[in-house]
Amino acid sequence: MYRLENDLLGDLNVPEKAYYGIQTQRAIDNFHISGVRLFQYPEFIKGLAYVKWAAAETNFTLGLLDEKIKNAIVTAAKEVIEGKFDKEFPVDMIQGGAGTSTNMNINEVLANRALEIMGYQKGEYQYCSPNDHVNLSQSTNDAYPTSIKLAAINSNVKLIGHLKLLIASFRKKGEEFKSVLKMGRTQLQDAVPMTLGQEFEAFAANLEEEIERLNQNSALFFEINMGATAIGTGLNAVPGYAKLCAENLAKISGHPFVSAPNLIEATPDTGSYVIYSSALKRMAIKISKICNDLRLLSSGPRCGLNEINLPPMQPGSSIMPGKVNPVIPEVMNQVCYRVIGNDLTVTMAAEAGQLQLNVMEPVLTYAIMESMELLANGMDTLRMKCVDGITANVEHCREMVLHSIGIVTALNPYIGYKNSTKIAKEALESGKSVYNLVLEHNILSKEQLDDILNPENMLAPKG
Repeated sequence: MYRLENDLLGDLNVPEKAYYGIQTQRAIDNFHISGVRLFQYPEFIKGLAYVKWAAAETNFTLGLLDEKIKNAIVTAAKEVIEGKFDKEFPVDMIQGGAGTSTNMNINEVLANRALEIMGYQKGEYQYCSPNDHVNLSQSTNDAYPTSIKLAAINSNVKLIGHLKLLIASFRKKGEEFKSVLKMGRTQLQDAVPMTLGQEFEAFAANLEEEIERLNQNSALFFEINMGATAIGTGLNAVPGYAKLCAENLAKISGHPFVSAPNLIEATPDTGSYVIYSSALKRMAIKISKICNDLRLLSSGPRCGLNEINLPPMQPGSSIMPGKVNPVIPEVMNQVCYRVIGNDLTVTMAAEAGQLQLNVMEPVLTYAIMESMELLANGMDTLRMKCVDGITANVEHCREMVLHSIGIVTALNPYIGYKNSTKIAKEALESGKSVYNLVLEHNILSKEQLDDILNPENMLAPKG
């Protein structure tokens, strides 16, 4: 069953039960691109609804919107925010038109639901119009980017929650492994001793820095261009609308939104998306590096480093019996590569803005929202299926330290770099231990040597 709707291009059938209308239907027909629909990002849909709610309140306060219609739009927006109509947003995330299809999708859903609330039928737009009422004093060019920003702010809060759990997992392992002596490495070569706990605590500290970066960069989203309408001149809005709409959005969303001081500058500007995406990339690079380390530390088990054991998650080969692969760090690496690629997409989409508008915001939005979702899911997987279950091969780690050449570094302050180098070279060539060579050459007494080369004395600065 269908209802007939009409727009600039003519008539078109829309499913009778659908809350979306003709322009959404055209977008469904036109954009078979990514296969990823708006409803797959509920925070984005909520952002759209919050913006329309704030606009309705503002228009009513300024005497532009009837109270009955305002109340119906606000009620409908609240229902959308509650997730009642997610499936009514089937438009592809990647679309032409600078987001017009997305803006009209929310306009039509709210209009038709408001019509129902007021006792009318879907499509009776003379009583509540997607354009004349829901989109009053707005354009896609201010409503769409503001919705993106609100969605990104809320998604950032959730992302940091996932990040904090991963940090806590690494920190817990740092405490668990604090007495496990091992060899540190630089350039994949033996360096000096450390503990496995220090290594895992460093992972935690490395990621903890990203909380501040993400929050710092997401704060740029608080400046919005509502009231700019098409290009920033505020055509079809009234004086005071921009400031009041920002205040209303801040009040209902709980975030400190402010109106941009120059709406013509703010409308095509996508700088905040670029810098936030760069923070996602930075975090992805760090996580990927940590995953590389986990794969190296667990390599083997007989012919690699074999310092730690990752939880075995699945058989690793269709041909090699007994092989188990580090599949969880591997999948997290791939997540990070995707995020890094998405950052380039954001960069190029931002650069493609022309004159008074950036029409590439849909792919920019998709890239950021996908990166955040991938990182959140990936970090949960890494934490629960890998980090939480890591165990240490304690004796193996200690044996490698005691037989390493690297401990000769501790002799530098006592016998000098030149003598230390000579001992290290002889140890490498002869296969003898550093310990025995120092005694053979009568460089130090056994008591002195035992104290200097006690591995536990080499883990921190010594006075």
